[in-house]
Amino acid sequence: MHILIVFAHPNEQSFSHSVAERAAAGAKSKGHTVKLLDLYRTGFDPIFTTRDLQQFEGVQMPDDVLEHQKLVDEADGIFFIFPVWWYGMPAMMKGWLDRVWSAGWAYRWKHDPEGSLLKHRPCTVLALTGASSNQLNRWSYDKHLQHVWRYGVFGYCGFEPLRITFLEDCAFDGSGKHAGHLEKAFSAGQQIGNDPEARPGINYLLHHGLDYKVEKYDPQ
Repeated sequence: MHILIVFAHPNEQSFSHSVAERAAAGAKSKGHTVKLLDLYRTGFDPIFTTRDLQQFEGVQMPDDVLEHQKLVDEADGIFFIFPVWWYGMPAMMKGWLDRVWSAGWAYRWKHDPEGSLLKHRPCTVLALTGASSNQLNRWSYDKHLQHVWRYGVFGYCGFEPLRITFLEDCAFDGSGKHAGHLEKAFSAGQQIGNDPEARPGINYLLHHGLDYKVEKYDPQ
């Protein structure tokens, strides 16, 4: 398989970079080829402009977007690796999704569209948090992010079977979890395409007429 790793972190010495490198090493150890797309190092512009809005009029997307869409089209499997900031993805990653996953390429522009225009392929999301598992679980942040990303973002555009893993306590190496996270990233790279933690996305549910729900936070 050819694996695309889409990565976002401005510091080349960050632990996030180490995680991306280990995921790539795991994939290569199984004979896969890997393209690491570092959004900061490539100088990708994440700002959605009036030019990008022309996609809804059928105008061809700008050259930088077409280049990144080609990288996605060429991939047999995909990783998204990024830190969680303010309980969401970095602006660079969000801007990449805003611009690259355009109408007419990733999905149909119509009222209540369902299903992806992209081919189905396995996807793994490794999201690094500074928060501990206690913080995430107390307010169900991880469950709600899982739901939005699985059914409204990554899974919506054909990336399935989908694995979303939160690597918690990454901000401080004193947590003692860095080594385990690196091993988990390497294993995820090895297992892409045959990952027991990967689950169907929204396209599978729609195709099979299945329903889905999210656990709601109960303040009581």
